[in-house]
Amino acid sequence: MPNCLTLKKSNCKNCYKCIRHCPVKSIRFSGNQAHIIGNECILCGHCFVVCPQNAKEIVDETEKAKVLIQSGAPVVVSLAPSFVANYEGVGIEAMREALKKLGFFDVEETALGATLVKREYDRILREEDRDIVISSCCHSVNLLIQKYFPRELEYLADVLSPMQAHCKDIKRRIPDAKTVFIGPCVAKKDEAEYYEGIVDAVLTFEELTNWLNREGVALRQEKQPDAHSLARFFPTTGGILKTMAQDAQGYTYLALDGVENCIAALRDIEQGRIHHCFIEMSACAGSCAGGPVMEKYGRSPVKDYLAVARYAGDKDFEIGQPETRELRKRFEPIEQRAGMPTEAEIRDILREMGKFKPSQELNCGSCGYDTCREKAVAIYQGKAEISMCLPYLMEKAENVNDTIARNSPNGIIMLNDQLEVQQINPAALKILNLRSDSAVLGDQVVRILDPTPFLKVKNTGRGIFHERSYLAEYGCTVQQTIVPAEGGRMLLCIMRDVSEEEDARRQREEISRQTAEVADKVVDKQMRIVQEIASLLGETAAETKIALSKLKESIANE
Repeated sequence: MPNCLTLKKSNCKNCYKCIRHCPVKSIRFSGNQAHIIGNECILCGHCFVVCPQNAKEIVDETEKAKVLIQSGAPVVVSLAPSFVANYEGVGIEAMREALKKLGFFDVEETALGATLVKREYDRILREEDRDIVISSCCHSVNLLIQKYFPRELEYLADVLSPMQAHCKDIKRRIPDAKTVFIGPCVAKKDEAEYYEGIVDAVLTFEELTNWLNREGVALRQEKQPDAHSLARFFPTTGGILKTMAQDAQGYTYLALDGVENCIAALRDIEQGRIHHCFIEMSACAGSCAGGPVMEKYGRSPVKDYLAVARYAGDKDFEIGQPETRELRKRFEPIEQRAGMPTEAEIRDILREMGKFKPSQELNCGSCGYDTCREKAVAIYQGKAEISMCLPYLMEKAENVNDTIARNSPNGIIMLNDQLEVQQINPAALKILNLRSDSAVLGDQVVRILDPTPFLKVKNTGRGIFHERSYLAEYGCTVQQTIVPAEGGRMLLCIMRDVSEEEDARRQREEISRQTAEVADKVVDKQMRIVQEIASLLGETAAETKIALSKLKESIANE
């Protein structure tokens, strides 16, 4: 992963929006999490902008800048010219005033470096015999060519970016100076880190705003025009061209913005369709003024362009031009490690995705890839998972649900919020003595069942569970569960035929009743016997008592 981008894993919710918007598909999904592939990423920042969960974070270098200030060295800010679009109504003087309160030694416009760069472009076109020259101001475009179009590196202008040219000039003019670039770009953090010794720290406009707010520093509304500021046009589409002389014989000058357009042009160059051109390339639509870390997050391309255009002058900044060798920059190809599968391997993966013929390759893009074949390649490279295919998952889920419904011993009926039958399985058809589902689909449930419990669940939102009901018209007893589904838009009824259980229960009750009657009769009979025995015993006892009394009297008389 690029050092300047981090990922909050807990916030990544498997939405695939970042891969859909990544122009080079440099994002890998594993364990339901997105991971940026460092050696493939061009740091365009699209994933940061579109992430709905804010799972992508840019590494904050505010503390790094503070350490530079605390070191005692003069720390000079190179301020990207797009600041006038980000901070409405604020000019360079007001920015200098505010940033000095934070401890910076001075603030200059990066447009000074842009002036040096555009002059070098003009010189190359006039003096060097080059077929095609591509501007090298945008680090994301440079990475795109280094990683994906290495054969076109010969056409990339071997010139420092305006940020580098300006910071190098600052260090030449101010002994022991440290430089901090502030702008709307993620890639500049990587550029500063890779080319050591030129730019010491990079802040985004958002980082600067947060710092100003913490220190309670307000930006004064003030802008003073300056005729010698033509290079302030640089952060707009075609802004480089606006500042150039465009007087090289036989060259066509054109500007492209957006990675997709740049890729299309590079493919044309690769195929030999373009010659004798100077091409200004910007990864962001609207160029730097449409950068990923423009603090407002809401694109206002016309308004932002006008803010820049109204602040720009019609003459060059008055700055001395260094020697050509001082502006030179060398680009090396950056190797890609991902291998490519064979056609047979692609077909095998497509079959695993449930794509057995071309007509099944929907190319819907829900996974983030434009075609199913691109997705298959990504799976082979370990960047994607088969489960990322929405049609595949839906078909799989439907098949599983259908298999469960068809083979369930319980009757299943699905109703919509109008209590119309939407689905009924074979077990329910058998319970309700229906020949086929077509006989009832789309009809009101009242046609086959009492709608009262369904209305109760619909109105209360509370389910009814395991309620027994005798269906007289079908001659059976069912145990019925009715619950709301899909947020109340559907009702699910599960019926279990418990007729045999009911018959068995009634038989048990009858046996119990008969047993109780027999027991009562036995008890009654026993009571009668006891009573008879008691009666006989009573008579015998009386006779015995009389006999003994007479015997006692007889003995007494003697």
